[in-house]
Order: sequence, then structure tokens, then C-alpha cells
Amino acid sequence: MRFSKEVENMVCVAKGPHHGPAPIPEEGKWVKAKEIADISGLTHGVGWCAPQQGACKMTLNIKQGIIKEALVETLGCSGMTHSAAMAGEILPGKTILEALNTDLVCDAINTAMRELFLQIVYGRSQSAFSDDGLEIGAGLEDLGKGHRSQTGTIYSTEAKGVRYLEIAEGYITKLALDKDNLVIGYEFVRLGVMMDKIKAGMDANQALKESTGHYGRFDGAAKYIDPRKQ
Repeated sequence: MRFSKEVENMVCVAKGPHHGPAPIPEEGKWVKAKEIADISGLTHGVGWCAPQQGACKMTLNIKQGIIKEALVETLGCSGMTHSAAMAGEILPGKTILEALNTDLVCDAINTAMRELFLQIVYGRSQSAFSDDGLEIGAGLEDLGKGHRSQTGTIYSTEAKGVRYLEIAEGYITKLALDKDNLVIGYEFVRLGVMMDKIKAGMDANQALKESTGHYGRFDGAAKYIDPRKQ
């Protein structure tokens, strides 16, 4: 290590505090993190692209600084979905520092990685107080049965009102309206559950019937409309 002449000529002053970094909550322990390998935890975060036309939600399960599990969910341009496929192959096995400095192609995914890095190194993880953390596979719990992202898609105009297209329960097939044309319920299809039934050999029409449900005051409504056609 080289020193400038000015530094070499300085008088050495003893350093007083030697307490190290502040401890962070991490998988049921308090950890003084000095190296990337000291970081463990499961956390979620959201990133956005530069023109703010799309977003990425990412879930990472990190053990001793290494990404062991990654869930990448995107909303936006078609290129973003393909970038998510690439990120899914790239992320597992990398340290969080490697992943932070890896071009994940899409701005939104890169931003999500940055935000997750900040959360996890500051100890703000969903598993901060879970003894020994969460098992690999915990990220799939975000998707529920059928392993599909929970998406909310709502379209509305001043002239014609609101259309529910997809909500957490699933794909909306009908809206139930009362006598004043107010939405009072809806019919939905759990697409992931339906596809699992079809893959298991069930007739498609039967699978559709068994995967269909209702919410709200659906029965006895004054009118039913298809939100995509009416």
C-alpha cells in the first residue's frame, strides 16, 4: 500500500472505538455482518424500469451470502418477461454482491436486485426473526396453488365504468350487477388449478366447472356481464 508524503509525515493517533458494525436481525440471531457470507435471509422487493413502464417483484432466499432460491415476477413489456427467464437462470448460485453487479438485462429486474440487496444487508428480511430462516422453496408460497402470480388487472372508463379482469382469486369471467348497475360480485376461474386438473387427465369442461367460484352477492344479481366483451 502506498502513502503520500503528507500521510507518511503525520503523527499516528490511536483509534478509540473498536465495536465493529451494528448487529442486524438475521434468521433468529443478531449478526455483525462484515462479509457477504455473513448475510442470510428471505426477502421481497420491487423494481421499476427507467421509463417506468413496467415493474418487477423479486423474492430471494439467501444462505451465507449465496442466492439459493429466486422468484422473478414481472409486469410490463414483453421483453421484460424474457429478461425474467434469463434472470431466473442467472441468479441462483451467485453471491448477492455478484448478483448486484450482474446485468440482468431489464432495468426493472436490476432495480429490484438493488432494492433487495439494500434490504437484506440492513437486516430487513421477512425471515429476520425466524430461527434458522425459511426452507428453500418458501418463495413458491407467494404463488399459491397452481403456481401462478397473484395479479390484479382492473380497467375502467368514466363513460362505461369499471371492468374487473383478474384478481387474486383468478381470471374473471362474469361481473354481477345490481338493479343500479353497481358491481356486487363476480365469477372467477383459478387458471392454475384448472390446468393442473387438465394435466391430470380431467375433461377440460369439467376442470373448468370445478375450478370456477363466485365472490360477493353473485347469486340473484339483476344482470351478469362478460367484462371483456360487454
